[in-house]
Amino acid sequence: MGFDLQYLLFLQNLRESTGGLFDEFFNALSKFAVDLLPFLPFIIYWCVNKRLGYRFMATAWIGEVLNGVIKLSVCAYRPWIRSDSIVPAGDSKVAATGYSFPSGHTLAATMHYGNTAVWQWSKRKWLSITCVVLILLTGFSRNFLGVHTPQDVLVGMTEGIVLIVLVGIIEKRVYNNDKALDILTLVGILVTVGVILYITLKPYPMDYVDGKLLVDPQKMMNDSFKACGGFLGFLIGSFIERHFIRYEIPQGSSALPVLACVGFALMFAWKELLAPATIVPWLGGHWGNMLARFLMVLFAVVIWPLVIRKTCTANTKATQTA
Repeated sequence: MGFDLQYLLFLQNLRESTGGLFDEFFNALSKFAVDLLPFLPFIIYWCVNKRLGYRFMATAWIGEVLNGVIKLSVCAYRPWIRSDSIVPAGDSKVAATGYSFPSGHTLAATMHYGNTAVWQWSKRKWLSITCVVLILLTGFSRNFLGVHTPQDVLVGMTEGIVLIVLVGIIEKRVYNNDKALDILTLVGILVTVGVILYITLKPYPMDYVDGKLLVDPQKMMNDSFKACGGFLGFLIGSFIERHFIRYEIPQGSSALPVLACVGFALMFAWKELLAPATIVPWLGGHWGNMLARFLMVLFAVVIWPLVIRKTCTANTKATQTA
């Protein structure tokens, strides 16, 4: 047994010796990183700083697509498949979708907390330090829960840090250059199409035990199709917004916080309830997930900013009239 699995067994024994005292904490930390934290870029985009929101979104969706490509290229099995001795904590195994390497939860935490840390470093250093601690805790939680090896976590974290730096450099050079942004949009669309062809056509390991397939590659592709859909939604949505909407945050509007909460609630309901009950069953795990995520991001970048602008403008006029 490799050192990575021995380390997971050590943590597993620690979990068992403490009676699962910390399981729920680390499970909640992991779920927060992929269930709620990914909505942060949209809140920032609607309410705080449009440019910063775009940077957060670009980092997140490029990271999701890249992570999917790496996962589906390496095709590393989860720890409990590699060894029967590894038993993940609670229901954490259910949320551990896709292949093992690199860790998607760690990547998400690194990208969102990391971007926040960079943003707040000169303003609220305590918040930046808190974000760094949360990155480390989220990464550790994936080991503690028994769903990822140390190398999965370290590469996911490294991936996130590199993307924050690269996207930040590129964004500073092209933000006010519509021609360059349009070229990047076209390149992004072509790359996404290439990624879809690659993950669909490439061969995958087909290992059987007692006549049963260990890991179904078709299920492993679902997360990548979601990522491609989200990235396309961001690319097309940002193009529409730049050229036709030109959204400006209605600073000081009393309606803005409420509209942000409503927008978040609508997106969360779509992601967790409505899409899995409608589009995904109709179109299947691949194309259904891709279309669902595309529509969600397009809503966030194009539709909801229009609603915010119209509502806040009407609210301001009503206030002035009164």
